[in-house]
This record gives sequence, C-alpha cells and structure tokens, in this order.
Amino acid sequence: MSRSLCLAIAATFFATVAASAQNSSRADDWSAVTSAIGRAGAVQPDGAMKYGFPRSDLDVTLDGVKLRPALALGSWVAFKRMGRSKAMAMGDLVLTENEVSAVISALQQRDVQESAVHNHLLRESPRIVYVHIAAEGDPIRIATAVRAALDLTKTPPPTTASASPAPIDLDTALIHRTLGYEGKVNGGVYQVSVPRREKVMMSGDFILPSMGISTAINFQPTGGGRSAITGDFVMLSREVSRIIPILRSNGIDITALHSHMVGEEPRLYFMHFWANDDAGRLATALRRAIDQMK
Repeated sequence: MSRSLCLAIAATFFATVAASAQNSSRADDWSAVTSAIGRAGAVQPDGAMKYGFPRSDLDVTLDGVKLRPALALGSWVAFKRMGRSKAMAMGDLVLTENEVSAVISALQQRDVQESAVHNHLLRESPRIVYVHIAAEGDPIRIATAVRAALDLTKTPPPTTASASPAPIDLDTALIHRTLGYEGKVNGGVYQVSVPRREKVMMSGDFILPSMGISTAINFQPTGGGRSAITGDFVMLSREVSRIIPILRSNGIDITALHSHMVGEEPRLYFMHFWANDDAGRLATALRRAIDQMK
C-alpha cells in the first residue's frame, strides 16, 4: 500500500471520528432551546433537559399553609432527544383559572398538545389549574411555543439562584432513612423523587423518569416538627387500590386521581395527596405506600 493511500485512509478515519464527536456534542447542546425558552435549564441525571418556571408570583394558601412554589406551584418542561433534529417534550404548567384558555390557544396554534387539564389540590385559595403538555418535533419550535404561552401568564422572569440552599427546619436525614430515597432541598422544600423501574413507552420511544413518571413527594416544614406534604404517586392500575387505604388511614387526603398523559404504555395513574402533620409519621406512611409499588 502506497504512503499516499495510507495517509488518505488515515485522514478519512480521523475526519469520521471528528464528525461523530461533533454530532455527539450537538446531541448534548441545548443552547438554542435555552435561548428560545428564555431561561436556563439543567440536564437531569437520566439525560433529559429540564426547565423550571416557579410561580413565585402566586400567593396560594391551603388549610392555613402558604404554599412555596417548590411544594406545588412549579411549572416545568423537559426535553429528550429523538435523533439529531427531533425531540420529545413533556411538561406541566401551573396556571390561574383566568390564564387557562389563552395558554391552551397559544399552545394549540403551535402544535403543542394538552394531555390533561385538572386540579392537583383541594381547598387551595386561589384555585390553581394544572395543564399538562406533550409534543414531538423540532425542540426549538416546541420551546418557542412554551415561551409564547407563558408570556400570556404572570409567570415571573428567571431569578439568580443562591449558591447554596438555605437551611431547612426539617429532619431530612430521618425522612431519607424512612423513605429509602434521598431528596434535595429546593426553595425551602425537601423534594424526593422515586422513579418507576419499568420502561414507559410512547410513540415508539421510552419516557425518561424526570419527564413526569417518577413519584414526587415534597415536604414543606410548618413548625414544631410538622410538615405539609404533597406530590403524586405514579401507579399501575393494580397499585391504586393498595395505596389509597394506606394514605387515608394515616390522615393523608387523596386530592386527585387521574391521568397526565395520552397513549403511554403501560397506562399510568397519578394520585395527588395532602397532609400537614408530624413529618416523621407522614414519612412512615408514605414509605408503606411506596412499598406497594413495583
């Protein structure tokens, strides 16, 4: 083999490697989506790119507890790559009643679908509506649609996060030991996520856990070792009847039972809950409920 042929083969090889690396980099580059949506996001441990829109403008109370945005008032949207130019997106928008119609119209005009419109809580004031969304296609187009919809609401612009979370008046180590899952402090709330073990499919691809298919349990301290809790259990049909009596027998209200998605396999049911009681006792009850899940 001639020297010139060897050099040509080597050049082709390194060009292929460089192109592959460049394409891989593009797959992880969300800068254009971030620019379109108008705020920074964060890549989750499972690879999804997630953007949060906390409704810090809202003054919502429930049973005398003022809800922090991280407890139950956080809009979000998450993206997963489906090839080089396509993405799957899912999210949940926290809206006041008078914002719902305009937001749905804006999303529909830009091919972002609503997969659920409903409550998560009971007795909250003012009333809050949750609009779940789903889309596939160009992620920049989807991000532009979400931003256009949010611009019709009073969702505040992004703020600079503090370097370290403020101390929280809650025995998070006890909750971690009891639940068996470690959480994180976010905006004065201890947030725990319990991903499902099986793959949940939609449109021939699997949904990442951080795109809304992990059980969410949030603790907001209310003083004297007590905590307000809310979130949602993500369940298969056979798990629903096992979990409801455990929660209710421990003073935890069931505030909603419904779907969040359209067309997922296996079919999932989302059950929201609420209580304000001793944090350790509530964590024990929640652990019993988690143990009923696959």
